[in-house]
Amino acid sequence: MGGIGDLAGWIAGSKCTVALTGAGVSTASGLPDFRGPRGIWRTLDPSRFEVGALREDPDWVWRMFVEHFMPDADLRPNPAHLALAELESMGKLCAVLTQNVDGLHQMAGSRNVVELHGSTREAVCTSCGARVDMRSAAAQVRSTGRAPRCPECGGLLRPDVVFFGEPLPRDALLRAIGYATASDVFLAVGTSLTVAPANSLPLRAKLNGARLAIINGEPTEMDDEADLVIRGRVEEVLPELVREVRRLLAE
Repeated sequence: MGGIGDLAGWIAGSKCTVALTGAGVSTASGLPDFRGPRGIWRTLDPSRFEVGALREDPDWVWRMFVEHFMPDADLRPNPAHLALAELESMGKLCAVLTQNVDGLHQMAGSRNVVELHGSTREAVCTSCGARVDMRSAAAQVRSTGRAPRCPECGGLLRPDVVFFGEPLPRDALLRAIGYATASDVFLAVGTSLTVAPANSLPLRAKLNGARLAIINGEPTEMDDEADLVIRGRVEEVLPELVREVRRLLAE
């Protein structure tokens, strides 16, 4: 059992376990990660997704966004999402703080999810603020190759996500900081921990007394700071972890 057994013991005895998740949690659902061997930023220049690029070349940004973030196939939660939802239902996970925008945690049944980087569920008008279902906006892009327009005022729509160079939504960031500070066990799952300010949350938790565990397929920027590092596929590690937590709680 090794590290999984140790971590399960921490979670079983914790009052507030919090998980920070990244793109590695959703790769088993068919979405690519960003910085892995086949990550999105291996083929696309991240600077093209800065907020200014949306103003300068909205058609290109939207085409790339739909191609890489809005696959035609219906996405489904994988065992990693389901395991975190089960931990919450067992009363052993206070919150999921996610850098992902795919909504798969909610689809898996997680109820307390803080979306740090926004969501692909909706597009927002840059002129009047109207909100549009993303499926409708993506359909426009696929049929025309052009950036979609607001049905209310004709203004440019943008994905309701955080672009490079934009601040995180204030309410989401404050909630995430609150959970990190209150946690006694903090899990960093499927994230390289390279993107600020989300990567400050594990250290904030640790400075406030939490045990920090990192579960990821590749080394991260903060492995040396962690109390425990489990290297493996998160969709395999998390279900095993939940089974062990359940066993300990039943004793």
